[in-house]
Amino acid sequence: MSLKPKRVDFTSTWADLQETVKGVITLGNVARGTWNDRFSDVYSLCVAYPEPLADRLYAETKKFLENHVSQELAKVRKAGEKNLLSGYHDSWKQFSRGIDYLHKLYLYLNTQHIKKQKLSDAELTYGSLSVEATEQMKEIGELGLHIWKTQMVEPLESDLVGQLLEGIKYDRKGGAAGGSHFQSDSTIYGVIQSLVSVEEYKKKGNLDLYEEIFEKPFLLATGEFYREEAAKLLGEGSISQYMERVITKIEAEDVRSRKFLYPSSYQKVTGECEQRMVGDHLTYLHSECKPMVAGERRGDLANLYRLLKPISGAQAVLLEEVQQHIKQAGMESIADVKGETMHTDFVENMLTVHKKYRDLIQEVFQGDQAFVGALDKACTAVINHREPKTASKSPELLARYCDSLLKKSSKGISEMEIDDKLASSITIFKYLDDKDVFQKFYSRSLGKRLIHMQSHSMDMEEAMINRLKQACGYEFTSKFHRMFTDILTAEDLNSKFTTFLSNSNTEVGINYFIRVLQQGAWPLSNSGLTPIAVPIQLEKTVQMFEAFYSKQFSGRKLTWLHHLSNGDVKLGYTSKTYIINMTTTQMAVLLLFDKSDSLSYSELQDTTKLADDQFPRYVQSLLDAKLLLINTDSLGAQSIISLNLKYNNKRTKFRIAGTVQKETPQEIEATHHAVEEDRKMYLQAAIVRIMKSRKLLKHNALIQEVLSQSKARFAPSISIIKKCIEMLIDKQYIERTQNSTDEYSYVA
Repeated sequence: MSLKPKRVDFTSTWADLQETVKGVITLGNVARGTWNDRFSDVYSLCVAYPEPLADRLYAETKKFLENHVSQELAKVRKAGEKNLLSGYHDSWKQFSRGIDYLHKLYLYLNTQHIKKQKLSDAELTYGSLSVEATEQMKEIGELGLHIWKTQMVEPLESDLVGQLLEGIKYDRKGGAAGGSHFQSDSTIYGVIQSLVSVEEYKKKGNLDLYEEIFEKPFLLATGEFYREEAAKLLGEGSISQYMERVITKIEAEDVRSRKFLYPSSYQKVTGECEQRMVGDHLTYLHSECKPMVAGERRGDLANLYRLLKPISGAQAVLLEEVQQHIKQAGMESIADVKGETMHTDFVENMLTVHKKYRDLIQEVFQGDQAFVGALDKACTAVINHREPKTASKSPELLARYCDSLLKKSSKGISEMEIDDKLASSITIFKYLDDKDVFQKFYSRSLGKRLIHMQSHSMDMEEAMINRLKQACGYEFTSKFHRMFTDILTAEDLNSKFTTFLSNSNTEVGINYFIRVLQQGAWPLSNSGLTPIAVPIQLEKTVQMFEAFYSKQFSGRKLTWLHHLSNGDVKLGYTSKTYIINMTTTQMAVLLLFDKSDSLSYSELQDTTKLADDQFPRYVQSLLDAKLLLINTDSLGAQSIISLNLKYNNKRTKFRIAGTVQKETPQEIEATHHAVEEDRKMYLQAAIVRIMKSRKLLKHNALIQEVLSQSKARFAPSISIIKKCIEMLIDKQYIERTQNSTDEYSYVA
């Protein structure tokens, strides 16, 4: 075949081409040779000499397609209303395949003539030209689909859509095959799909036809159907049955959508069902939330959650009920905790409540973060609950709980169990508002465990500190780490002291182990020191250690904490030999009886130099241990105290130090007071930091900044922040601006 342009007789060429076009569009049998000849004819017409005949070819093809579609429309209508959908579907199947083949036959016309006249994608997208899309030439495939839309779909629109809606409604009601409204699934799907396919070639708005003529009326019909269904279901059974049936219907409708509709409609249909059966009845569903949550009806709650979740804002009532229920359960679990086991009961009851509702949220609400947030809020409210004008007890109780686990006294419990309990206690710690109070109490109990060597295991102590560091940062636990370091370096210090004594040929006469603690790291203040005359037996050791230490570390000052020291005293006057561990203060009292069997109250006090409030406490501890006796009913200034020479005990080695090492109410009060002072300093430092960076700040903005910076450690009251601001104004760190009373500026 020659590609050179030549003169072409359009009428005879079109007559041959038309026959082939008719065969192609009706899926007739077109021989390969005929196809090739017609392909060449299309080319010849497009490049004809002297004038190309492409436009005329396009016009004749368009006319032919319009006639063909008109004939198909008449055929579909003639088949009758009952066969409308199947007739349309059969016609569409033939036409859609035929037009696809025809598009290929007209390849040269499409690519060389039509495409050059079409608007570019950019022009279509940004609409820079005012030419209507319908005014421009279409490729033959697109032209055929456009003609199908205007001359087949639009004339049949109301009948087609009406029958589609009837067919789907019939399917919803479980209609059997062969019924008056029965249409096969493939027919309904095929007709609906044709509404999408007919405009698929469009770059923009290719679903407009489908959405406008079918989806809108379908969604309206769906809404109406399920509105009636919901009204019927509400009158038939309980809330549980209603929810189960609604879920079944929503799931069935979702399956139906996937069977018949285009994917863009799936979510819209499900949303319509949910709105009609759930959204329209929220008042009723919300009214049932309280009894469901109170009874912890897991199945019902899971169904309610499943129904409310897709509807915006519908979960708020359920969330509130769950939060209140958890809070109530938490308050009830800790309402009756008291006595010696108060700290254990408080923490373990709270952990039980937390675990129970965490598992419930995981199972019923699929671990939804909104419900996890409700659990967190409820636990925070319970754990930080306080009576008016009193501090929360939780930080102190949690510190005592950790202390009870980390002490050697934890009997009948394995190390693994202790470790698990300590790991769980971090859950409670994270909910604490007043973490600084916990820090103070934990620091005190850690100090006592380390000093009196009562720790269950140093590894456990370290693991617990690391957990706290992970939860609150290094700054929170830095002092704990320094306390640890002091204990670990004590061994080395004592061996150096022993070497020092042997080098100076000094014999102190007693066994010793001295710990030097950094004052800034340990929760020990000089104010609690008890004045005491050191027993003669210990004087030499004290003097030699001071000499050794001043030589090792120049400029450091030692303060002896005798009330925290202890030692072993051997009783040689009894029938059996006893070794008793006691505090240095108890020892100072008892050793005075080395040279005398009885002493008066005043003689003892004058010799030991103990304060009036401390002396009776230590003497009483020795009386309670039956090591000393008195001649009066109760200890007083007139009492004569004597050694119990007939002392007897089943155990030959025991300790009585613990009787005076228990935390007194005064010490607890002092800890709380120390926390208050620390808070004031922390807040003042925070205010200065903020003002230094901002230079100028309004009162409310400053308060918010301080609250934001403090929330990791504690929740300060507005009144204490105001007091700290006033203190800093007095100290001239900040000042009020001249123009405004509620604005502060930083004083450089």
